[in-house]
Amino acid sequence: MTDTTKRWSAPSSGEDSGGRRKGLVDPLRDWWDGLSRPAQWCVGVPVVLLLALVPVVPLPLIPTTATNFGGVMAQVAMLALIAIGLNVVVGQTGLLDLGYVGFYAVGAYTVAILTSPTSPLWGSKSHGLFDHGGTWAWLACVPLAIVITGVSGLILGTPTLRLRGDYLAIVTLGFGEIVRLSAENLTDITNGSSGLSQVAFPPVGKSAANNGSGVFSSGNNADTINSGVWWYWLGIVLVIVVLLFVGNLERSRVGRAWVAIRDDEDAAEIMGVPTFRFKLWAFVIGAGIGGLSGALYAGQVQYVDPLNFNVINSMLFLCAVVLGGQGNKLGVIVGAFLIVYLPARVQGIHVGSHSLGDYKYLFFGIALVVLMIFRPQGLFPARQKLIAFGRRIYRGAAMGGAR
Repeated sequence: MTDTTKRWSAPSSGEDSGGRRKGLVDPLRDWWDGLSRPAQWCVGVPVVLLLALVPVVPLPLIPTTATNFGGVMAQVAMLALIAIGLNVVVGQTGLLDLGYVGFYAVGAYTVAILTSPTSPLWGSKSHGLFDHGGTWAWLACVPLAIVITGVSGLILGTPTLRLRGDYLAIVTLGFGEIVRLSAENLTDITNGSSGLSQVAFPPVGKSAANNGSGVFSSGNNADTINSGVWWYWLGIVLVIVVLLFVGNLERSRVGRAWVAIRDDEDAAEIMGVPTFRFKLWAFVIGAGIGGLSGALYAGQVQYVDPLNFNVINSMLFLCAVVLGGQGNKLGVIVGAFLIVYLPARVQGIHVGSHSLGDYKYLFFGIALVVLMIFRPQGLFPARQKLIAFGRRIYRGAAMGGAR
């Protein structure tokens, strides 16, 4: 047997087809990949419905005590959108973006400036460009937020995406800070550090039965559905739409080009892949998804100010992608859940005069160090399907030749 055949020999029972040791979720992923597309839908739809009922059905130990559980799950859905968009840039294309919070801020401020009655841009208009009392003002602004944020990604990416590695990271970090400082100093547009309040929001959950309060109740406290639950359901819908969009891109020529650029940009360029064009595609698509999440944030909290778009939040977004597994869409959603849920879950637990939730940055820092040592690909690493498939073909051919 030649050295090449040895190198491509069948993996052991504890390894996958790529030669890596199998994780705890790999058998589940193998089972999922073995299902047909209709079977995957038949399994996935009930799972999504069960996840949607989590804030409504009383479950032991899961709900948060110090904060509203529906609001926490709404934040999980919002951060999941951010993680999916950042995963397109960092996980699938391999571009280190440390200023993704800038796109998030552009989307939030787009909605706030257009709908807030405190927006100074429209002068004597008391309700902004869109009537704040309008039923679908927020929905009308969401496409604008996506387009404007995508254009900002195009403007940033065109002159900077020829940079690589640390240089690109520094440029994107500067972009995030420029957006924050601009929002703080352009008082004639953004109202400066005072922020923009009374931002329009979609009328989800409103009806004559609840008097427009966003809370439905049948007289039993267990049946109460607050506005956070409605935002969580809306977030789930947006996450599914974005997952379908990004998943189709992954299976197309665009997705294969992204993987090639991530693995070796020089080799991809030599093989004829227009690397700059596909990197720009990733940047614009990721920026658009970031703008969508910013619009969701503006409608959910109905108040936007520069303090919420600092570099710390940008690091948390990146932490969600790294923890979950770069390149794995479902993995980064799990990472987003951990980033939001765990601090909220321990918020009511006090050590001395401080809550455990106040130490979240310490805990996440330690978790990242441990993860980089023992599992650098993240909790749910992306599987290189094309490489694994090629290796199986090579092993089959080698075994056939041996016979």
